Amino acid sequence: MRPAFILIACVVPLSACDKGPDVNVKNASVGEVAEKVRQSAGSDTLFEPGKWQTKVSLLDIDIPGMPPQAAQQMKQTMAKVQEQSYDTCLTEADVKLPKADFFAGKNNDCRYDHFTMSGGKIDAALRCEAKPSGTMTMTINGTYSRDRYEATMAMDFSGGEGGMKMRSHSESRRIGQCTGSEISAKRGGKG
Repeated sequence: MRPAFILIACVVPLSACDKGPDVNVKNASVGEVAEKVRQSAGSDTLFEPGKWQTKVSLLDIDIPGMPPQAAQQMKQTMAKVQEQSYDTCLTEADVKLPKADFFAGKNNDCRYDHFTMSGGKIDAALRCEAKPSGTMTMTINGTYSRDRYEATMAMDFSGGEGGMKMRSHSESRRIGQCTGSEISAKRGGKG
C-alpha cells in the first residue's frame, strides 16, 4: 500500500493548478517530471497553499488465490480505513519550489511511462520496481483546478508470492487556512 500513498502524495499537490503547467513527458523519472512541472509553472506557484482535505475511496480489489471470505474481509477493512478523510497543510514554502521527492517520496525505483498534465486534466502511468518483491504499475486519470482535484487510480502489484489489483478514487479540495493540526505534506507526519 505504500506505493499507493506515495502516488497520492504526488498527485494531491498537483491538484490545485489553475492555468497550471503544460507537461507531456514519456519515460521520465520522478525527478524529471517534478522539474518539468516546475519549469512549466514558471514563477507561479502550482497550487494554492492552505488546508486541503482528501478522501480516498476503494472502488475494487482483486487478489488472485485468496479465499473469497478473506478477500471480502480485507475489502471491508480497507473500506473502513478509507471512509475517513484527512487534512494536509501545504505551506507557502511547500508550493514555491517543491523538491522531486515531494512528488513521489524518495522511491528512486519509479519511472513514469507517461505523464501529461494540461488544461485541467492529468493522465499518468507510473512503474515502480520493488526488488525483490515485484513491480507496481499505476495509472492516474483525473481533473484539477486551483482548489480542487479528483482522480481514479488503478494499481497492479505483481511478482513475489502473487499479485493484487486495486482501483481507488481520490478527491481533494482546499478548505481554508492551515491550523497546525493537519498532516504536513512535506514531512508526511503531524505538524
